[in-house]
Amino acid sequence: MDRGAELGEFLRSRRAGLRPEDVGLVSYGARRRVPGLRREELAQLAGVSVAYYTRLEQGQSQNASDGVLEAIAKALRLDDDERAHLHDLARPRNTRPRRAPRPERVRAGLRRLVDAMDAVPVLVTGWRTEVLAWNRLGHALFAGHLDPDSPFRPTDRPSIARLTFLDPHTRELYADWKAKARESVAYLRLAAGRHPDDRQLTELVGELSLKSPEFAAMWSAQAVRDCASVVRDFHHPLVGALTLEQETADLTGDPGQRLVMLHAEPGSPSEAALRLLANLTADNVPLGRGHRAHS
Repeated sequence: MDRGAELGEFLRSRRAGLRPEDVGLVSYGARRRVPGLRREELAQLAGVSVAYYTRLEQGQSQNASDGVLEAIAKALRLDDDERAHLHDLARPRNTRPRRAPRPERVRAGLRRLVDAMDAVPVLVTGWRTEVLAWNRLGHALFAGHLDPDSPFRPTDRPSIARLTFLDPHTRELYADWKAKARESVAYLRLAAGRHPDDRQLTELVGELSLKSPEFAAMWSAQAVRDCASVVRDFHHPLVGALTLEQETADLTGDPGQRLVMLHAEPGSPSEAALRLLANLTADNVPLGRGHRAHS
């Protein structure tokens, strides 16, 4: 991905989303040819020269100091995720040759923990939204139509983003599919900023852009968000409607990996439906049979 172009597009998208009155500027009712703030106005708010800010938007300068970036972030009223994304995009690119990435692995201890949490759906995901591991209930909730052992084979691992946009079963699973789709795109934007040289991530974005006009439109909006806690409504083909709370935890010992857990309100119909799903899919054969626990 072209870092300079990505930085410029992100800055322009955020500038276009602000009105003069949002930042305390007086417009005097003058008609504007383009939406949002002008470059001159943004530069004034950030305390930088118009020429310097213009070079940033044109991708001609990627040596901005943290102080300048913070001033621009404040002027654009960026939230924490957007601020972090701005800093990622503005970092000088590492030009050293990179080795081909090895497939991500889930530690044996983490696999055992995921399997032990059998009362709630649990996934382990990587930064490309690949499912690296899931327990039986996680598989039954999200992808019962897929091979349960697929996360344990690197070449077959499901991608949450790919399923969201290209798999009809997944589209029907989410009661508010558009909200889930926007969330997936916003997370991929953050991941692309953090891992600009990741070929597999670039290929995933390219594939989804070509195959899904909805993805392409959402990607062009430049939204960034890292969702850690959310309430989701599902329409499951076996047990019907469920409302589940999702908690996501970054695994500090395994950079890029996340533990995703879902649970229902105690005593609710969703808790009963989740228990029914567990009973319907109960099986004494463990997931990943025939594969090493750390693969």
